Amino acid sequence: MKSSIIVLTFFAIGCLTGLLTDARLDGHNISMYILYVLMLQVGINIGCKKDLKQIVSQLHIRMLAIPLATVVGTLLFSALASVLLSRWSVFDCMAVGSGFAYYSLSSILITQFKEASLGVQLATELGTIALLANIFREMMALLGSPLFTKFFGKLAPISAAGVNSMDVVLPVITRCSGREMIPIAILHGILIDVSVPLFVSLFCSL
Repeated sequence: MKSSIIVLTFFAIGCLTGLLTDARLDGHNISMYILYVLMLQVGINIGCKKDLKQIVSQLHIRMLAIPLATVVGTLLFSALASVLLSRWSVFDCMAVGSGFAYYSLSSILITQFKEASLGVQLATELGTIALLANIFREMMALLGSPLFTKFFGKLAPISAAGVNSMDVVLPVITRCSGREMIPIAILHGILIDVSVPLFVSLFCSL
């Protein structure tokens, strides 16, 4: 929750700075360097899971259905959103949904990949939509996990959290769903984390 508010605050400051000043920055190069750092962070984050082998050994192959359900459900409802958002194609909406709450990486990837086909302004708008949509997903998971557990079961908060099931939302998942869900939540987060650049790049290219 706190990290999402910080990101929104910096985003608002950036918008105000752009409106009130005549600053001219090479946004393409800056965002590319940020993207490199974020991809490095993804690798470090996965590499730091020293107990990954132990976690995987505790799981049954059927547990892979959980990240699969997260991906399928998210992409399905993202595609349906294109019916209401006629300005954006179904693949644009699915690219936004493919962030799976990884707002920092997905927004930059979408802006970069769509710049050639949509132009700088529209690509930036779509990247901004991805940023806000995935921040809201994280906040929804943090605030709504008790209700998700009550009405949909112990696995629901894990799926709703997307990539954040292994870090930011993990304490809430532990409290609402129980400590036995920790290995599943961590594996789910790692697999979804890896899938973000793959799905975003795929749908941006279509």
